[in-house]
Amino acid sequence: MFPELKRLIEQMGKDRGIDKNIIIEALEAAMWTAARKKLGANVDIEARYNEEAGEIEVFLFKTVVDKVVDPNMQVSLEEAKRTLDEEAERGDSLGMKIDAGTFGRIAVQTAKQIIIQKVKDAERDNIYEEYKDKKGEIVSGFVQRFDGGNMIVNLGRAEGLIPSSEQIFREVYKRGDRIRAFVCDVKKISKGPQIILSRTHPGFLKTLFELEVPEISEGLIEIVNVSREPGKRAKISVRTKDRDIDPVGACVGMRGSRVQSVVQELKGEKIDIVPYSNDNASYVCSALSPAKVNRVLMDEENRAMEVIVPDDQLSLAIGKNGQNVRLAVKLTGWKIDVKSESMAALQEEEGYKSLMKIPGIGETTAERLFSEGFKSIAMIATADPEMLSSIQGVGEKSASQWIEAAVKIIDQGAMGTKSA
Repeated sequence: MFPELKRLIEQMGKDRGIDKNIIIEALEAAMWTAARKKLGANVDIEARYNEEAGEIEVFLFKTVVDKVVDPNMQVSLEEAKRTLDEEAERGDSLGMKIDAGTFGRIAVQTAKQIIIQKVKDAERDNIYEEYKDKKGEIVSGFVQRFDGGNMIVNLGRAEGLIPSSEQIFREVYKRGDRIRAFVCDVKKISKGPQIILSRTHPGFLKTLFELEVPEISEGLIEIVNVSREPGKRAKISVRTKDRDIDPVGACVGMRGSRVQSVVQELKGEKIDIVPYSNDNASYVCSALSPAKVNRVLMDEENRAMEVIVPDDQLSLAIGKNGQNVRLAVKLTGWKIDVKSESMAALQEEEGYKSLMKIPGIGETTAERLFSEGFKSIAMIATADPEMLSSIQGVGEKSASQWIEAAVKIIDQGAMGTKSA
């Protein structure tokens, strides 16, 4: 039934990358099932691989008794001594070798199905074990087919899935095209391992730079963060502890060779490489590159920054449809409000003029308060009298009166809103 079985087991294990013991177990289970189908469910059967003989041997075990009641389960002491073991004793369990050729076509077909299923299960387990360790890596394959917008990629021994949400919108692939993608997840499902791939994941961009820039893979340069709008633009921030290394220059490469390799893989996605800084203001200014920044106003409590740029740099700082600011926000983790110099000047003028609504505050005092950081009536209302009186030219009595007046103005505004 299994000619040259030993050679076939060795070859199958080699071709499928499966431990030969798993194949042997599958064959033993298959033969055991085939024997049960032939002889019935109640019989005591054992199937084991005989490596020397190169066959799966099937044994039917019977208990030695004086009087046989169930021929399938029992053998008489007399027959046992005559045909099986001359030293047999009552109560012994003796095995009788069965000719597998008597199992019949249906039993053999069942055995084949079990072997196929067991081998498939082993292959799936192998693939899962192999790819679960590849999470966070880049793999290559060929586009095999499309399924409802999802792309199925042939990875060799396995298939990968690029969901439509993980594909770059303007990239077009056809069947047979070579493709690289980032392994973002590996799931174990009933059909086998599901390898989820992505070309939009920030990790894809990060890993591409690790492959292109030796200093990153060697740990000399660290990629701190990545922000992407896949297919359009991306920003990465980098730093190093080695003062002799320029992290941005190393990532750009000679004449831009390294960054261009990444850009080509991403089909033209623009990439800004930003030097990371522990100085948050400096980091945000770099993140808004290529725009130039004149000054920054920080609100550390709310992790917010007001960034003032020259009038001719405003559109560059904001970017097309706000893209440059959005990427800078994702990269730095700071809320960023970009304003031009003329916009800031107008707001400052309006701000200090609003302070003049408080009785006792004239233009000169309003300018002084504004320059000290009190830029609205609300800020005066919530100020500490001692803090206000510490400003040159402001007495404690005046400070208390201004605070009281500011509170009344705010309350009147709130009442006006309610009645409206």
